[in-house]
Amino acid sequence: MTTLKTVLLLLISNVFMTFAWYAHLRQLGSKPLMVAILASWGVAFFEYVFQVPANRIGYQSLTLPQLKILQEVITLSVFVPFALLYMKVPLSWNYLFAGICLLGAVFFIFRPN
Repeated sequence: MTTLKTVLLLLISNVFMTFAWYAHLRQLGSKPLMVAILASWGVAFFEYVFQVPANRIGYQSLTLPQLKILQEVITLSVFVPFALLYMKVPLSWNYLFAGICLLGAVFFIFRPN
């Protein structure tokens, strides 16, 4: 149950993170840099509201490396639809290859020692 809570909180956190890091490129490209920074900070606050509890909860049942790899998989899972649908980046085979590499990371970090 703690892993499921962690995944859900990290998923929400990563949605906020992705918008904080990249949405300003599309929405605020013509605004002064300080406006983009402040807007991103405002969105990033909500990222941390979900990310900090996610890591505290997850650390009860996962190791630190497992938490990090889980977060990276979730990040890519959120980023790809964001890039395709929101930022209109064309689909590339590189997404598949990156996903395969992450699956390898998941395999190695979660396998028993």
